[in-house]
Amino acid sequence: MIAQNRASGVTAGRTATGGMAQPIFFKQPPSSTLAEIAALTKSVLVDPARGGHVIRGLASLDEAGPMHLAFFDNHKYADQLAATKAGACLVSPRFEPQVPAHVAVLRAAQPFRAFVQISREWHEDALRPQTWFDNAGIAPSAIIDPSAHLEDGVIVDPLAVIGPRVEIGAGTVIGAGAVIGAEVRIGRDCNVGARTAIQFSLIGNNVLIHPGCSIGQDGFGFMVFGPEGHLKVPQTGRVLIQNHVEIGANTTIDRGSLRDTVIGEGTKIDNQVQIGHNVTIGRHCVLAAQIGLAGSLTIGDNVALGAKVGINNHLKIGDGAQVTAMSAVKDDVPPNGRWGGYFAKPTRQWFREIVAVERLAQAGAADPKNEGRE
Repeated sequence: MIAQNRASGVTAGRTATGGMAQPIFFKQPPSSTLAEIAALTKSVLVDPARGGHVIRGLASLDEAGPMHLAFFDNHKYADQLAATKAGACLVSPRFEPQVPAHVAVLRAAQPFRAFVQISREWHEDALRPQTWFDNAGIAPSAIIDPSAHLEDGVIVDPLAVIGPRVEIGAGTVIGAGAVIGAEVRIGRDCNVGARTAIQFSLIGNNVLIHPGCSIGQDGFGFMVFGPEGHLKVPQTGRVLIQNHVEIGANTTIDRGSLRDTVIGEGTKIDNQVQIGHNVTIGRHCVLAAQIGLAGSLTIGDNVALGAKVGINNHLKIGDGAQVTAMSAVKDDVPPNGRWGGYFAKPTRQWFREIVAVERLAQAGAADPKNEGRE
């Protein structure tokens, strides 16, 4: 009966909304008039007479209905704008004439930013992980060493284990099955996801760690090789994670050997990223999924690395640099450099080489001498 009820709910949602995603696991947004939305987003309602129109949710252009707010800021989706059934649309002044007459126009200098602003207001509970069990305190099945110190307001979900002399700040949530090793310090308003293991680490405030992460284990320290076996170098450093960092699910961060592994303030790390020992990552960097960072790298501030980038050890990536997805980096990247390829080089050079190789291939294929050759 439960399964049938759930299936019915899904079917009903799809029928009512044409297949769009429904935020059923989060608090439902309040109904708001267009006048209220304009005030919140600091946009201009072009037709003030529509100020009383009620919006009950957010949606993409192609799935929105009369009670939804959408946005448009890319001409690539002009066909979706022309066909949309949205009740209102955030749009920049240059695209305003393209909005259908039945759609109320909210003029905004940065439509997507305004859309995100109202989304954050309405779905604040989706911005950070919550306790999976609606706990308001410490679950009875959690194991907490008597020497650990937890400030008031810490939430510990079932089966979590907190070791000796751990310190955890107020407002932090420790997920189910998480293991926090001895002496670890975790600041205030953090979230440690389910099944995460943390040791030898100092963690700042407002750090979000998604499920399944491993932080503080020793790195790949087999640095002395020989026919009689490989000698492992002791890894005696720590992991230091500064304030406002977010770490995606199943990411691993090795502790340092002779110096610490450091993740700078405000840096955002996607899922399944490997960060080797002694790596230093600066402030406000963005690392996409499945990146591999070898040991003893230094990455500056405001660096962006695309998905599946691999970087060799002991390199320096300068402030503001960007590396395109699936690139392999074996040389230092200068500040504000735009690099890509295998092996990575300045993107303009990389693109020129690709074009040159394609022309050579085309010329070879067109050469009558090459007919019949495999």
